[in-house]
Amino acid sequence: MDTARVAILREALATTGWIEASRHFAASLRRSTRAPGGLLLVGTPDDEPWHLAAHLDDEARYAGIPQLSPTLVRWRPPPGSPQHLSIGLERIQAARRGETVFVVTADEAPPALLERVSDARRIGATVFALDRGDRELESLAHEALTVPQSGITTPAPVSFDLAQHLVSAAAGEIAGGGRGRRGMRDRLARLLDTISGPAR
Repeated sequence: MDTARVAILREALATTGWIEASRHFAASLRRSTRAPGGLLLVGTPDDEPWHLAAHLDDEARYAGIPQLSPTLVRWRPPPGSPQHLSIGLERIQAARRGETVFVVTADEAPPALLERVSDARRIGATVFALDRGDRELESLAHEALTVPQSGITTPAPVSFDLAQHLVSAAAGEIAGGGRGRRGMRDRLARLLDTISGPAR
């Protein structure tokens, strides 16, 4: 990844406030989960957040933050799925204090999910939401990051997919840096490679 492409992305995002917003959200996400396996990542029946789960898992390894590696919660795990892909909604019902339920959806959260999230919050779990302004979901969330829809005359500053990339990249950042840890420039470079392919 060349420096010029990273500079262009940083400059474009700097005017939107999304780098700061994603850093704040991601820092809160890191602090909310105390133990490995306690970050419960869930989407909707038709859109499970596989992509974000993979990126968070990568960042957890790169940054040495095991509690950042998510548990992907699925709506209907097929019989015979590997153990890490067979975790159903009952895991949210078993959430406890010190764990985090992270809901990622570009659509309205279905009532069955809202009910489980509400129960998890009452038990003491922390709730995060990355969504498009779902009022019911955001009313349950301790932290919410809203990705606006594009309008006819007002394009959204970032896509829902890019917002997930920004959150996962920021989640692996260590405040103040650290030896052997990748900085934001390297993370933006990897993000650009993911979105548009490596520079030639």
